[in-house]
Amino acid sequence: MNLLRAVLNIIWLVFGGLWLALGYILAGIICCILIITIPFGIASFRIAGYALWPFGRTVVDRGPVGAFSTLGNVIWLVVAGIWIAIGHVVTAIPMFVSIVGIPLGIANLKMIPVSLMPLGKVIVPSDYYIGTMRSR
Repeated sequence: MNLLRAVLNIIWLVFGGLWLALGYILAGIICCILIITIPFGIASFRIAGYALWPFGRTVVDRGPVGAFSTLGNVIWLVVAGIWIAIGHVVTAIPMFVSIVGIPLGIANLKMIPVSLMPLGKVIVPSDYYIGTMRSR
C-alpha cells in the first residue's frame, strides 16, 4: 500500500502537483504581504504541501469554526479560492483522459473543497484519520 501511494505521489508530482503547489505558494506569498491576511498565507502554504504529496493524507474539519474563520473563508473564496479551484478542474481533465490518471483526477477534484474554504481544516495521515474514526 505504501509503495502504491509513493508511485501515485510521484506521478502526481510530475503531472500536476508541482504546478498546483506553486499556485498555492504564490497565493501564500501574496497573502503574507499584509498582516491581516497572514492566516490565509499560512493556510495556503499548508495546502501547498498537501498538493505536492496528497496520497496517504486527508483533509478533515478542525471542528466548529468561529465568525472570523467563516468571514476569512468567504474572503478567500472570492480572492483566491475560485481561481485555485479552476486550476484543479483544469489539471483534472487531462488526468481523466488516461486510465492511469483517473485516480489522480479524482484526487484533484477532492482538493477543491479545501481550496475553496481552507480555514478550519487540518491535514492528517489517512491511516490516522481512519483509526480515529474506528475508535468512535
